[in-house]
Amino acid sequence: MTRAAVGLTYGEIEQMSATTTTEKSVKVLNELIAICEDGAQGFAKAAEDVRALPLHTLFSSYSTQRTSYAADLRREVALLGEKPEETGHAMAAFHRTWMSIKEAVGNKDKAIIDECEAGEDRALKAYQQALQEVLPGSTLQIVKTQLVGVTEAHNKLRNLKHSTN
Repeated sequence: MTRAAVGLTYGEIEQMSATTTTEKSVKVLNELIAICEDGAQGFAKAAEDVRALPLHTLFSSYSTQRTSYAADLRREVALLGEKPEETGHAMAAFHRTWMSIKEAVGNKDKAIIDECEAGEDRALKAYQQALQEVLPGSTLQIVKTQLVGVTEAHNKLRNLKHSTN
């Protein structure tokens, strides 16, 4: 089918393509915002509940990092002229409740580390999937930079998980 057959000009076709790309970018960014919100809340809860001071400090820093990441991503969505996500996923609230239940039995700090590492698995996957999408240049760089931080946190938690009894 030619453009004349559908009655669109080249400019209209380009506009439609740009709109589709923007919508996809916003969807990806809003998903990352929700992931960051989940992480910020999960790490804040972990920092409150953990017994070891070094873990409290670590989880507090990750919570602050994820809050900052979400703010950066919200700015990018706003720059694209859309409304950014404000909350995390409902399932993450369930995950935090599950973390509380697991803490009640056994090694509390170990249970918290295990659950935080599982959350980081999800965050890492979401960031890797985001990089498979077409994102504007500056947004792409932000996502890549944040992925480095998420990967570092994931690796640190994985190492803690395997070293904690």
